[in-house]
Amino acid sequence: MAEKIDSKIPKIRFKGFEDGWLEDQLGERVEFFSGLTYSPRNVQKGVGTLVLRSSNVKNGEIVNADNVYVDPKCVNSKYVEVGDIAVVVRNGSRSLIGKHAQIKNRMDNTVIGAFMTGIHSEFPAFTNALLDTPQFDKEIAKNLGATINQITTGAFRQMMFRFPRRTEQTKIGGYFRELDLLIGLHKRKHDKLVTLKQAMLQKLFPQPGATTPEIRFKGFSGEWGEIEFKQIASRSTQATSEENLPRIEYEDIISGTGRLNKDIFKKPSRKVGIKFERSDVLFGKLRPYLRNWWLAEFGGIAVGDFWVLKPAAATSNLIYCLIQTAAFERIANQSAGSKMPRSDWNLVSNSLLRIPINIEEQQIIGHYFRTLDELISKHATQLQKLQQLKFACLEKMFV
Repeated sequence: MAEKIDSKIPKIRFKGFEDGWLEDQLGERVEFFSGLTYSPRNVQKGVGTLVLRSSNVKNGEIVNADNVYVDPKCVNSKYVEVGDIAVVVRNGSRSLIGKHAQIKNRMDNTVIGAFMTGIHSEFPAFTNALLDTPQFDKEIAKNLGATINQITTGAFRQMMFRFPRRTEQTKIGGYFRELDLLIGLHKRKHDKLVTLKQAMLQKLFPQPGATTPEIRFKGFSGEWGEIEFKQIASRSTQATSEENLPRIEYEDIISGTGRLNKDIFKKPSRKVGIKFERSDVLFGKLRPYLRNWWLAEFGGIAVGDFWVLKPAAATSNLIYCLIQTAAFERIANQSAGSKMPRSDWNLVSNSLLRIPINIEEQQIIGHYFRTLDELISKHATQLQKLQQLKFACLEKMFV
């Protein structure tokens, strides 16, 4: 690839391409087709013609979500083909306008809904990438209706973009198609690991009324002990304002993941908070359903509505797993307040929970989930890098 300066060509191009890109209306380059209008009496349960709607488009992919099927006899619109692009053009939520996905696999007996527009292109991968660019977002903003969240087909056709020659469209489209496949691969691996973790949190910890978990590591038997949470973990209240320690705040944690979203060592702060050490567990007591928790990888100061939990009758890794279980969340979510609910320490600390009596079993369970978390984090990081790469390329490989 080579760097370019001319505004009529992209900043980065594949070698061998020098011609300028020509400006044209989108409608001159692709074919548009309308979605199906149907009535409630046409809807059938689980059988018939599948109608793709906004709920079926997620992260640039076609997904099964709240599927709607209609009587094939009422269908008077085009069936989708591989390569077609389904675009949301009308929705109650303004932010969803322009959401789109390419049909990548054969979908027999499938149409798009009335609030969608279909695009058929000779170069579908290029066109799909074009709709991912910031330029498309700008065109949407210019053409949105004043009172209704929609883009008319006429306005969509007249959107102006620059296009390269056919061979370059093929090259660019192929590049983004491969990048999307790689992103999808890492996303599926990440999502499978997250699903596995949720399943194992249920199976490796006893369910309500049970004294042992459904699945147990080899070599361990006997009932788990039932003790108060304050005996499992103690709560630190050591407030400090030391200037040389990093601060963790609510917005620094990616909810439900236990990962930080920034390098907090670069964040200047003198705020007062609770001091924590490496391997302490931070639990966000404010709106606990947001699941803001973190197993400390270094020492610092927890600022705001956190409990800093230190190991007592259980290892740090096991405590970190325990606060993610359904049993603990049921207790933590019995919070005080309605607008800004907070977990009640008096309630939580005196609640009975089951943990392995054998410290070795605690360590094995904790290590298992720690390994899972590391794998999840690895794929999440790789996914983020690929998404950032795609965003950068969309800005530099299109005019």
